[in-house]
Amino acid sequence: MTTTTTGASRGPLHAENGAGLELASQPVADGRLVARWLGSMRAAIAAGAGSRGGGSPAAGRFDAQDDEDPGAARIDLLRALEELKSVASALQASLAVDLEQAERDRQMHAGVPSRHRGRGVASQLGLARRESPHRAAALLGAAKVWLSEMPCMFDALSDGRLSEHRAMTLVQETACLEVEDRREVDRLMCADPGTLEGIGTRQLVAIARRHAARLDPAAVVKRARRAEGERCVTLRPAPDTMTYLTALLPMAQGVAALAALQRAADAATAAEGGDPRSRGQLMADTLVERITGQARASEVPVTVNLVMSDAALLAGGHEPAVVEGGGTAGGVVPAEVARALVAQGIDIDATWLRRLYADPAGQLVAMSSRGRFHPEQLADFLRLRDQGICRTPWCGAPIRQFDHVESATRNGPTSAENGQGLCVACNLAKEAPGWSAAAASARSEPVAGRTPAERLRAGPPAPLSRHTVETRTPTGHTYLSRAPHPPTPAFLPRSDPAVLDPAVLDPAVLDRESWTPVEAMFGSLTTDWRDAA
Repeated sequence: MTTTTTGASRGPLHAENGAGLELASQPVADGRLVARWLGSMRAAIAAGAGSRGGGSPAAGRFDAQDDEDPGAARIDLLRALEELKSVASALQASLAVDLEQAERDRQMHAGVPSRHRGRGVASQLGLARRESPHRAAALLGAAKVWLSEMPCMFDALSDGRLSEHRAMTLVQETACLEVEDRREVDRLMCADPGTLEGIGTRQLVAIARRHAARLDPAAVVKRARRAEGERCVTLRPAPDTMTYLTALLPMAQGVAALAALQRAADAATAAEGGDPRSRGQLMADTLVERITGQARASEVPVTVNLVMSDAALLAGGHEPAVVEGGGTAGGVVPAEVARALVAQGIDIDATWLRRLYADPAGQLVAMSSRGRFHPEQLADFLRLRDQGICRTPWCGAPIRQFDHVESATRNGPTSAENGQGLCVACNLAKEAPGWSAAAASARSEPVAGRTPAERLRAGPPAPLSRHTVETRTPTGHTYLSRAPHPPTPAFLPRSDPAVLDPAVLDPAVLDRESWTPVEAMFGSLTTDWRDAA
């Protein structure tokens, strides 16, 4: 993909002689010029790596002058590069605001209602910056504030004295203020270059809050009350197949909830016979039991879609499983842990097995059903194939809606190939003028003269693409989105010893000499996957 960007920075970026840089005395105004400059930097780093035979590439290329301390030179370079990041952030902010205005003008001329103008801009910015649309929308909102309401802070960002993260923090801490008060905070904190020097982020936040409370105390109180309406519960992954369940609560409620869990844990420990679990374990288990209403925390009655290969489930294979919604609920699960989850579900009579059909390369193409796909079944399949995560590149939000890749208004079929799971924001963005998408998955024909069972035993042919969607934005840029890798199905030659224990199979099934034990358990998988789809 080639990107061409136009715009202007508030100040020029200069380069010293050497290193092949081409920005000696002109502003960064053309994306191609920036690309050439970055290419020169990469070439210099690569040359340094070659001159040292590996190791630290930067240290090899950017050597100190004869009269300069090498350590000091490296520190100076680190500081300069950090300032460069801030300058680049300022330029990105300016370009983002310009892009939004241009898109609003274009959509106005296209007859888009005023309330819908600007839709899709954050998604374009996210794709360009390799960020989620949510993050891109936050960056765009901050950029508009920097340019229109906090000019001193934008100057500090452009000069490299303030990082993008700290600049966004100041926007958040002054969001409750009127424009005049916000500009006063901006002047007090950023007009003097020395004010921010040596100030940590926590101190920065404290100073901004102090100024806000002094200038408009009523707005600060109103903001605190409004925050109660933003209470919520979220889930995010933690290491080792764990998760963080987080509740954003008013202070009094949060303190009360924690105290109740502590009392319950202390009571269990003090009871006759005690409890071998630690206080933290008791509090966590009590939380789960009280929320779900179950007698024991380990008995999870709600549906958890766990996708694992037949070999991992039944033949002791080591292929990891996947929990639907990997971005929010843990994602990849070791095979042994997945088998334990399934066994635990069987113990409480809450486990259902459902076959997912794969082509010879492992791409999911169908799901077991008594008849043709119903919309609910198609949605279930898309959710499992996309592993619960929005298909827009770099988004990572949970799937909330299922939609056609190629719009139904353009005669796009309702099928797994032409379907994808998206978050609400991405699904709305692609309805804006100028957006288009198409399924671009590669296919290969089955090998002629082989039965489905023979193809299964022969193993997968050359790798095929996973389900792929090509999205084109209003600026003509294209982005590919590939479905996540599913757990690999079993392709077992007859001589492969890693097969099921015959004791777990029906003897009548084993009498069919043409089947290996894995094929006996999953006989339907030998059906041609194209027929299954």
